Amino acid sequence: MARYRGPKSKIARKFGEPIFGPDKVFEHKNYPPGMHGLSSKRRKKSEYGLQLREKQKAKYTYGILERQFRGLFHRAQASKGVTGEVLLQLLESRLDNVVFRLGIAKTRAAARQFVSHKHIVVNGNVVNIPSYLVKPGDVIGVREKSKAMEEITDSLHSRRSTRYEWLEWANDQMAGKFLNRPERAEIPENIKEQLIVELYSK
Repeated sequence: MARYRGPKSKIARKFGEPIFGPDKVFEHKNYPPGMHGLSSKRRKKSEYGLQLREKQKAKYTYGILERQFRGLFHRAQASKGVTGEVLLQLLESRLDNVVFRLGIAKTRAAARQFVSHKHIVVNGNVVNIPSYLVKPGDVIGVREKSKAMEEITDSLHSRRSTRYEWLEWANDQMAGKFLNRPERAEIPENIKEQLIVELYSK
């Protein structure tokens, strides 16, 4: 499965945000990497540079590569609604992201691994495709054989206090329901989606 395997702290420092989750290196070095990282004379980015940066941030945040990202953009473009918002809704609907949001996995990378290794079920059926788009009403849970896995139980015990309006969790069943696609204001990611739309519209 294609995914980013490079240095994560360096990328987080580039964007000035811990986009891969808690990062001790970023906490101590929350400035851009490189010999001019602390310099106030860094060259101002062009409009294209800002647009490209925002697309890269979205790709790294959700852990997908260019081909899949472009495919989701075209799908959003063909849908009703504001293209940028629909794009983020589609990204949030990916199975790996939903597993992460539910707290079954601590990171999106771990969520992708759980899905790929057949630990996750959708409506009672095993789905091992991280990019699978969950639909409103779908129930996402942990496979019966995997409910005792230390990585999963540890993640659920330390679930974030954050609750998402578009998700419903049943702890006794170790499953959650995808109620609806989230509104833009409900999505916590700091992404300027309009810049991405402008970049692809050129």
